[in-house]
Amino acid sequence: MKIAIFGATGRVGSIFMQHALDEGYEVQALVRKGRDVTPHESLTIIRGDVTNIEDVNQTIDGCDAVFSGLNTDGTTTLSQSIAHIIEVMENKKIDRIVTIGTAGIVESRVEPGKLRYLSSESRQRVKFAAGEHEKVYRALAESGLDWTIICPTALVSEPRVGVYRYEKDYLPLDGRRISIYDTADLAFEALRAHLFTHKRVGIAY
Repeated sequence: MKIAIFGATGRVGSIFMQHALDEGYEVQALVRKGRDVTPHESLTIIRGDVTNIEDVNQTIDGCDAVFSGLNTDGTTTLSQSIAHIIEVMENKKIDRIVTIGTAGIVESRVEPGKLRYLSSESRQRVKFAAGEHEKVYRALAESGLDWTIICPTALVSEPRVGVYRYEKDYLPLDGRRISIYDTADLAFEALRAHLFTHKRVGIAY
């Protein structure tokens, strides 16, 4: 399998990419200019911008599946890029995509019909980032793609534990934190084993 990766130098994306390379997969990654990436015989680096559809097209070309670990960076990068990714995937008839979202876009337990970040469960006053992740979710849900969104609660840069909880469309009860490594591991397994089709998957310890 050959995987197109966006966000390959990010906290989760870099771990996912290393995992894929270690497991013998080919990777084609879009990387911004100025970002360092360790060379690997199974890694093809494309320098560019995810908001440029030609760069997205080049990255996905010849791949079997797509992974995105992109974050918002306080911009509309997520909502802009997902439109390009979906368009290119549909044009190339590539179905499978796994992305990293946020626990804010799973369902609220206390206010049915609401997403967590729009309910009383949310402690975040600034909702821009979660709003961008919601746009990704809505775009994927309206597409014809085979998508999965891994939705971590507070991400911490700590070693993998290897034992964690996950739940389809909800955050596990009392989930407070999750390592970037365990998040990447679940995302990789979802792509490798074709798990959680059309689901947001909350993950926490």
